[in-house]
Order: sequence, then C-alpha cells, then structure tokens
Amino acid sequence: MANEVKHDKKEPEKDESGIEEWKKRAPYRIHDKNEDFKHLYEASCHCGAVEYELSRKEPLDSKLCHCTTCQTQHAAPFQWAAIFKKDDINFKNGHHDLEWYDPTSKSKEHKLPCKVRCKHCYSPIMDEGRNMILLFPSLIKFKSDQEKANFKPRLHMFYGQRVMDVPDGLPKWTGLNEGEGSNLIEDSPPDMVKELERKRVQEQKDRVEKGENKA
Repeated sequence: MANEVKHDKKEPEKDESGIEEWKKRAPYRIHDKNEDFKHLYEASCHCGAVEYELSRKEPLDSKLCHCTTCQTQHAAPFQWAAIFKKDDINFKNGHHDLEWYDPTSKSKEHKLPCKVRCKHCYSPIMDEGRNMILLFPSLIKFKSDQEKANFKPRLHMFYGQRVMDVPDGLPKWTGLNEGEGSNLIEDSPPDMVKELERKRVQEQKDRVEKGENKA
C-alpha cells in the first residue's frame, strides 16, 4: 500500500493581517514588488506559469546528485543542482502557482526543508532549505555558453547510489562530500581532486573580491 501524503494540521505563523510570515520572507516575498532587483538570469517552469530571476553571476556551488530521493523526485538518473542564497532570487510570476513537499514527513505544507514545484506542469522549481535554496539550472534561459559554464558542476555526490556511470573526470563522492563520511571513488584521483578544488576556491574568491559575482 502506498504511503499517504500528509497534510500538516499545524497552523502556520501569521502576522496581524493574517498573512503567513514565510510569504513575506526571501525567497518568496510575495507582497514585495522588487522593482530594483538587478538580475542576470531568467528562468521558468515548463508551462511558464512560474518565472524567476537571479542576481548572482555564479552559484555558491554546483553539483550532480545521485541520491535515490533525487532520482525519484526528478524521474531521472541524477539531478543537476546549484546553490544560491535566498536573496539571490526574485519571483516575477507564479508565487501562487507553487506547491511544496517534504519528502521526509511526506507533508504538502510549507515547512523546511522542502521541495518546491509548479502546481500546473509539476516542474521542480527548487529545494528550499533553512538558509539556502537549491535551484535547477535546466530551467534557466542561458544566453551564451559562458553563462552556462558559470554553472558547471564541480563534483558528483551520493555516487554510491548511482544507476549509471558518468565517466566525466569530475570528483565522485560516495556521500555528500569530503569530510562527512564520504569517500572518493572511480575516476577521482585524490591529488587531482584537491588541486581542482584549490583552484576553484581561489578563482571564486578572486571574482568575489572584484565584485564580479553580482548583478
């Protein structure tokens, strides 16, 4: 028998006007016009009901996830995910066309962390964590190869749960990443991984110092 999707009966926190507090905070800010939001990228779901903008030139991190939850939720062998701060996104349209799902409790209420999708075409929009959001670059309308290169994944995680091999030379971790009970496997020579990571961190630091990572 399939597990039943739960509807949390706990009332969300509201302000004096009856507006749920989370709706006023990033990444949603449903009642803010955000007319001065300087964006670099635009994205949308498949049907176009949900549209958003991004102000950060490149994500804080970009990974390919092979965990079984991502495989199931995306109906794909793995997921391409980019991490951003909640203030980096502005929803142009579709605030009221979003649905939430907590894969842990199987609840459809908005409680963190949760998965967010369009309620019309069911395109995954993002994973919302307590401090960050995890976006899916496949939804972004890149205008050049360089823009797409800014989102290039730097590693594979939960590769131990993979359903297919991806011999692309990127570091591959059995779990989340280094230092969290995860080990390098397959085509991931440790010395090369450390050098690539050192170079990536330094390049990102240089861009931040030059102010090249914001609109």
